[in-house]
Amino acid sequence: MTTSVHANPVELARGLRDIVAAEAAESERRRTLTPPIVDAMWESGLMTAFNPIVADGIEPSFADMIETWIEMAWQDGSFGWVGIANLPSSFAAATYLPDQGFTEVFAEHGNRVTMGGQFAPNGQGVVTDGGYRLTGAWNFGSGTGHSAYIAAGFIPMDDGEMRWIREGEPELMIAVLPRDQVTFTDGWFVQGLKGTGSYDYNVADLFVPEHRTFRLFTREPLRGTSAAGHLGMMPVTAAGHAAWALGVSKSMLDDVAELAQTKYRMSDMASLATRETFQNGLAHHVAAWRAARLLVLDTFGTAEAAVESGEELTPTMRADMRVAAVYATGVAKNCGEWAHLVAGTSSIREGSRLERAFRDLYTGTQHAFISEKVAIDSAQVWLGVIDDHFSL
Repeated sequence: MTTSVHANPVELARGLRDIVAAEAAESERRRTLTPPIVDAMWESGLMTAFNPIVADGIEPSFADMIETWIEMAWQDGSFGWVGIANLPSSFAAATYLPDQGFTEVFAEHGNRVTMGGQFAPNGQGVVTDGGYRLTGAWNFGSGTGHSAYIAAGFIPMDDGEMRWIREGEPELMIAVLPRDQVTFTDGWFVQGLKGTGSYDYNVADLFVPEHRTFRLFTREPLRGTSAAGHLGMMPVTAAGHAAWALGVSKSMLDDVAELAQTKYRMSDMASLATRETFQNGLAHHVAAWRAARLLVLDTFGTAEAAVESGEELTPTMRADMRVAAVYATGVAKNCGEWAHLVAGTSSIREGSRLERAFRDLYTGTQHAFISEKVAIDSAQVWLGVIDDHFSL
């Protein structure tokens, strides 16, 4: 379907609440999103919403992207995680692929392109005539369970040597691979985020034409007019991780507040909602969550506005966004831990939203993209210890 440029992606996501709630347990059992959820994402227009308009997208603002991801993750952690995998992957390919690659991948398929995978450079592409001979193995290919195209990060090798964009910045590329050219080894047996279909996969000496590749750190969009294309994949990915953690933790805060009305501890004559310690804890964690959300919206919105006005995206701005994502994830983790503890035994029963969200939250927060290393690299930019870090 063609998505209306006037549609609100947050509302598109909100319209899927019933189907996601009904299918969440089955997605966990299947270890990938169920067909009814995937179909609903297509039918609603959500699957292409972040794409450039020419690829049936809406080109939403960062605020709308963040709020959409929060909504998706609030519904279900796996659904939200697929949202920060499939939507940015197709956005990136539709925005940065050369014209021939865009035509081959998107236009020739009526823009009905679901894309997942891993952008980390875990492959090597030997430079050859017209493209690369790609060999590599990738773990945690988020959203690949239902994706027609698979993204795979790699390092170009020219006569046995890495290529460099400039001193200190290696050239890292993304290959866009048809599903039938990829070997899946699965491996997705995990504690949380079970329904994301984040399979392991590999290729060996596969020819990938240059027109189906693009640079990982490019900020030169070939399609679309939104600022996101000029900020690049690192800020988009950071916004996704921050929003995902905020969405899952918000679901836990909301659920425990509702539970507290009828929750009685053993030998306690008063409901949890009437206990002052619970009231104080709820006030603290809801306030912390709201503050973290506002930090994320403000930081990404500031960078977006600067780029839209023609300013340069500075290393400090990029560091600001990465730190905001790390901080928001930490706050979300603390909120989820508190909600899990105060819910008592209600939060340990398999199948409840609280139990699933807790597992999802502690799985998703292990991701390297929001690790301590990112905060350290960013602080070094702030302090002037380094001028820049290419991965921010």
